[in-house]
Amino acid sequence: MKKLALIGCGVIGDYHLNNLKQFEDIELVGFCDLIIARAQSFAKNAGCGKAFSCFIEMYDEVKPDMVFICIPPSSHGDIEFETIRRGIPFFVEKPVTLDADLAKELVRQISTKGLITAVGFQCRYDSINTAAKEFINNNRIIHIAGSRIGGIPDVPWWKNKFLSGGQLLEQTIHQMDILRYLLDDEPDKVYSVASRGYITQEEVPGYFTDDMSTTLITFNSGITCTMVTACYSTSISSWDNRMTFGSRNARMDYRLVTDITIYGVDGDKAEGLGGVVSGDGMQLTADGETGVIIKTTNDCSMECDRAFIDAVISGDGSKIRSSYADAWKSTAFCLACNESMATGLPVKVIY
Repeated sequence: MKKLALIGCGVIGDYHLNNLKQFEDIELVGFCDLIIARAQSFAKNAGCGKAFSCFIEMYDEVKPDMVFICIPPSSHGDIEFETIRRGIPFFVEKPVTLDADLAKELVRQISTKGLITAVGFQCRYDSINTAAKEFINNNRIIHIAGSRIGGIPDVPWWKNKFLSGGQLLEQTIHQMDILRYLLDDEPDKVYSVASRGYITQEEVPGYFTDDMSTTLITFNSGITCTMVTACYSTSISSWDNRMTFGSRNARMDYRLVTDITIYGVDGDKAEGLGGVVSGDGMQLTADGETGVIIKTTNDCSMECDRAFIDAVISGDGSKIRSSYADAWKSTAFCLACNESMATGLPVKVIY
């Protein structure tokens, strides 16, 4: 039985622990956090394993066969380098880093070592992706309009862009990653504009990040995309998050880890849209237009974690859908957006 350790006993670590407790072919041997009480609470929750405040001491004592690294974005580096040096396969939460040079060096060392890695882009394992990819393959996509709008997570480092990288990098990276995955295409250039002033220090003390950003993306294939992300929302009624993939005669609404709705295919063509073809017409959704709805039927988080564990047990990482090297590309995508926000200029995405 393979031994598994976990570093970072916060919210996202707990998210993974709830999955890991259900797997009977691994042994949870160690939990590490700078706050030892949190590591102790994880060991108690798991019903096994030992708590540590130093990951090196944990590695020396329990000698794990694999590790989950669930730490804030600004804390990456030493843990990964030591894990690679010891040849321990690792799963790391996104975003993998805020430092491009660090990520590139980690990619190099992982490749040299031939190490199995995975990153927490669980949305790639969603059951709806099969139908979404089929729609994209059968319909030439021209433009995508996407959004992720919500509130402020209850973790202290998130509201400081220096520590979190901002919402686009820390949260909306899921949308950016799934764009790459579904389109099987890479971004070429981005132009991002940030907005502040909706959330005040009185409302959220210590808040130093963007309230909202709007990004224009061009892909290598010529597809364009607009992506809006914001954390100003105080009500679920303020926005309906989705990505709409549009072609000339059909569209797909994609809602992360929820469902897709496809319009204009399989005889489901809306009536009354002729204005877009002739005249000056603004196209409006037809009255009574309905679409084909396909809902998520699996626990993609569980499948994401399971894919990594199976890869370590078998030695075959081919079923992992987001290795560190690939996840770095989604991180670079978002880092380019941050650079554009800072400079006010379009930025080419470079891996």
